[in-house]
Amino acid sequence: MSEASTYPLRLPKSLKEEVARVAKRDGTSVNQFIAIAVAEKISALETEAFFAKRAEGADMEAFQAILFRSGGEPPRPADELVR
Repeated sequence: MSEASTYPLRLPKSLKEEVARVAKRDGTSVNQFIAIAVAEKISALETEAFFAKRAEGADMEAFQAILFRSGGEPPRPADELVR
């Protein structure tokens, strides 16, 4: 981090204890664990927003035309759908 700021964070005692336990197991400080958790959440939300925006511009008719076109190659060995 090139620049840091502080933020007083209130957590329920049980959650704080759980964070401390998991951070210790992970070999990180509580602060680092929380910072990483916040970064992961932001990343997930931004990724969701990115794909939602991309989906707005999707041409579903073109997609369906490509998906169901005739011809092409049959599935190769090991390409089977496993259920």
